[in-house]
Amino acid sequence: MRRIDGVDAPVRLAGLDPLAPVRATLRAAFQEGSPGSLAPELVVGDATGWMCATSIADGTRLPELLASVARSRRATPHAAAALAWKVYTYALALPAVVGWASARRVPLVRPADVLVRPGTPGAVLTLALRPSVRVAVLPADPVAARRAGVEVAAGEAELLDALRAALLEAHLDPVLGHLRGTARLGARTLLGSLASGVAHAVLDAADVLPGSAAEHADVLLTALGVRDLVDLVPGPDGVVTVQRRTCCLAFTLPEAKICPSCCIRLRPPNGRRPFT
Repeated sequence: MRRIDGVDAPVRLAGLDPLAPVRATLRAAFQEGSPGSLAPELVVGDATGWMCATSIADGTRLPELLASVARSRRATPHAAAALAWKVYTYALALPAVVGWASARRVPLVRPADVLVRPGTPGAVLTLALRPSVRVAVLPADPVAARRAGVEVAAGEAELLDALRAALLEAHLDPVLGHLRGTARLGARTLLGSLASGVAHAVLDAADVLPGSAAEHADVLLTALGVRDLVDLVPGPDGVVTVQRRTCCLAFTLPEAKICPSCCIRLRPPNGRRPFT
């Protein structure tokens, strides 16, 4: 297990910052730097140059975001929408699912508390949380009595309900609805990327999570109602990997890509060998 300042990670931090365990786990899991789609310090106080995710969820600035992705990746509108959704869902889910798996602290990623910046160098887009973001915790958590910025769930089932309500019902469901109208993408295709993003978010942090990362992923996918869209299977080295049951359409980009977890395998025009 990796270590932070000589202490085995993850750690349950009892300080006043409800996000402390989430930050600690992300730092331990991504020691070479924050994933490109998530702000390095997770929270951004100055929103200059950022979009509030409310304008993405209600559809008003979603075309602007999709146009930025299409320009940066030279993608068709259809492919740009699929790519933007894939990156968006992973970045949005990452702090919530890592918070659940590491310390049962769930940042409630409602649209009003999420910031989005398109066209970030080296990334399709970047997400960050506002300082006002609320965190759901269990009654025994040291910050439960604090109340300011904290919502207390009665138990783990209720904590998962809070995660689903913020991540999916309040945020991603509205975005999905607008994307389907804009790019004619199927709900199953889009939810497949959500399932893949949630599973990858947990498995990317597996080395620093307590317990079984596969079990964490299974619980979260089930809570979000997308468990049937991915399989968790052992890879050649025995490490659990994600196998999608839908395609994210990355193969349609000018720089075509077949993800390791993809449900399809393409052949070039001569049909001689698979394109991987």
